Parts: sequence; structure tokens; C-alpha cells
Amino acid sequence: MIYKKLIWLTALLALCVVVLGAFVRLSNAGLGCPDWPGCYGQIGAPDTSAQISRAESAFPNRPVIASKAWKEMIHRYFAGTLATLIIVIAYLSWRRHERLGLPVAIVGTVIFQALLGMWTVTLLLRPIVVSAHLLGGMTTLALLSWLGLRQTPPELVPPSIHAVRLRPYAIIALVVICVQICLGGWTSTNYAALACTGFPTCNGQWVPPMDLAHGFQLFRDLGKTASGAPLDYSALVGIHWMHRVGALITFCYVGWLALKVKRVPGFRHLGFVLLALLFAQMGLGIANVELSLPLPVAVAHNAGAALLLVTLTSINYLIYNASNRYRGRS
Repeated sequence: MIYKKLIWLTALLALCVVVLGAFVRLSNAGLGCPDWPGCYGQIGAPDTSAQISRAESAFPNRPVIASKAWKEMIHRYFAGTLATLIIVIAYLSWRRHERLGLPVAIVGTVIFQALLGMWTVTLLLRPIVVSAHLLGGMTTLALLSWLGLRQTPPELVPPSIHAVRLRPYAIIALVVICVQICLGGWTSTNYAALACTGFPTCNGQWVPPMDLAHGFQLFRDLGKTASGAPLDYSALVGIHWMHRVGALITFCYVGWLALKVKRVPGFRHLGFVLLALLFAQMGLGIANVELSLPLPVAVAHNAGAALLLVTLTSINYLIYNASNRYRGRS
């Protein structure tokens, strides 16, 4: 029982780390500390006059902004606590003779996450690195959710032929939401969230002029093309427009799945949750555009994506269990 509670507590902490990471990124505090894992060579962010003086002597080209430094360090403290709890879970899994594949995968993911966090600072917010860092956080959350669901009794959802039929569609929905999270992350890390004004059109056009080729070059510096030239505004428009197209596809397909899930015995509540989250996420996305990306709304949009991912992970796990039990019984 303690083991199960620890997993869900850690999953909740992973959600907090994802939301905190979004807050740090969206408040332009991602480089609040110029080094890693400390901050200006210290364990905590410098805030006294003496600490600030020493920090600015050590990093003369990076003046201290204490508020941004503390945002970054608080995120690191939470991430460090998360990593510690994940290692404890892996150890307890070994002691309990549980299947170790998933706990070890989560440990590997969080180690890679730490490296991405370091590269985010040392490579000066390179979009591919920051996007991968966001996706790593989402992956950690999804894997912890799956591990937590593995501790629930299989009788939670009755076996059903409907679950068997929905299983491939639920997998597709999980892939769709993952792709949309990638597009959202790429939009955020390229600071393209306001490249399109107005809704539903983009800058007054349904299909505005855009440069998708440069916008979706993965290996380049922030605000530049792969050759080092300044990134044209049309590339940012292309990034944002593709995120909108992805949002429309996601809304239609996942919404259809939610209506189907509501009809499966034992899944009705999950169908309602999925539908509610989908409408909330769409509303937050529109509000971001119409209100010029207010920080609370933008952070909530990131949290909504994480909750959609957890909900679809849960639906996939329970459908997987219900369909396997149905096939075993028939």
C-alpha cells in the first residue's frame, strides 16, 4: 500500500515539475542561472548583495536577476526530489520482486532529463534540447502513471468486447496527443505562440504565408536557421499554424474517442473526464491567442496537455487490461 501511494505521490510531483518547467520557460527564466547544477557557482540563487557581487564577478557577462534565478533553482529542487523518489521506487520494486523493466526505464528517463536540463543551460535554450526536456518530463509522468495503474486490481474494469474493439483506436489517440504535445513544445520553445494573431484565422488568413522548411529545422540555435541566419517571422508563423492544425485533428479524433469510451461499461467517467479536458484545453489555447499569452493561461495550457496525456494513458492501460481479460475468458 505504501509502495502504491509513493508511486502516485511521485507522479503528482512529476506533474508539478512539468508545470513548474512551463512556468520557468514562459516567464523567460530558463537562463536565470548560467551554470548547472548550481546557480552562479552556489547551491542556491544569489540574493544578498555580497552573493550577487561574487556571482557577477564570476560571470561578468550574466548580471544576476534574483527573481529569475530563484524560479530556475526551485524548479531544479523539485526535479532533484523527483529523481530521488524515482530511484527509491526502483529500489523498492527490486526488493518487492516486481517487474523491473518499467522502473528501470523511468530511472533512465530521469537521468536523461537531468542531462537535458544541463544542456538547456549550456546550449542557451536551443529549441530541440528544450523541447526534448519538455517531452522527457511528459514521458516520466506517463510512465509513472502506468506504473501506478499496474498496482490497481485488474477487476477495476469488467472485461468487455467493446474494450477489445476500442483498443487500437485508443492507441492511435495516445499517439495523436503525443504528436500534438511535440508541436506545442516546439511552438513554445521557439517563442512562436503569438506568431498568429486572431482566431480562427491566422493573421487574417486561413493559410498565411509560412516557411515550414526553416521552422521545422530541428538542429539550430534559437531564433536562427541551421546556417546561422536570422529566422524569418514566416517560419514562426508556420510553427504556430501547424500547432493549430494539430489541435483541430486532436480535438476531432480524441473527442470522437471520448464519446465512444463513455459507452463502454466501467469507462463512462473517464470518457467524461477526457471530453472535459479536451474542451478546456481548446479554450485555453484560444485564450492564449486572444489574450496575448497571459502567463497563468499559458501555464494552465501546459498542465492541460499533461492531464490529457495521463487520462489517455489511463484509458489505454484499463482498455488493455479489460480486453486481455475478455480474450482470456472467451
